[in-house]
Amino acid sequence: MASINRVTLIGNLGRDPEMRYLPSGEAVASFSVATTEQWKDKSGGKQERTDWHRIEFIGRTAEVCGEYLKKGAPVYIEGRIQYDKWTDKDGVEKTMTKIRGDRMQMLGGRTGGGGSDAPYDDTEKGGSTPRSTGQPMGSGSAAGTGAPKKAKLDDFDDDIPF
Repeated sequence: MASINRVTLIGNLGRDPEMRYLPSGEAVASFSVATTEQWKDKSGGKQERTDWHRIEFIGRTAEVCGEYLKKGAPVYIEGRIQYDKWTDKDGVEKTMTKIRGDRMQMLGGRTGGGGSDAPYDDTEKGGSTPRSTGQPMGSGSAAGTGAPKKAKLDDFDDDIPF
């Protein structure tokens, strides 16, 4: 029988990502994400519970996390639950539960915690530059004719995993 180990979280970063590097040179980003649920109890009082999750990304997504995510930023995470066991120097067996991230999406606007849904346009000098507000994606002059430019799939940067 097949099995599934899949986690989806939407929450806020509890701290800036901590970066480290494996001997192979691959980046590892570790941070915590808080998820909060609210409900009313039987007497009508508002109740709230916050759970904290340890998140770890490896590779290119880890580099993006380290560069763009900041404490308080809203984020969408997909991954799997992983349990690490080890014995400490006193001989006590320890267990840590974490989410090994596969996918990350920054949520929210440019203000308030470093998340960004700001639109980007790759037309200037081959790099990603923010578009000015109100300018539709792919607009501009095509060879100075004033005609709207059509975006091609080849024009998008594949290195960014979100």
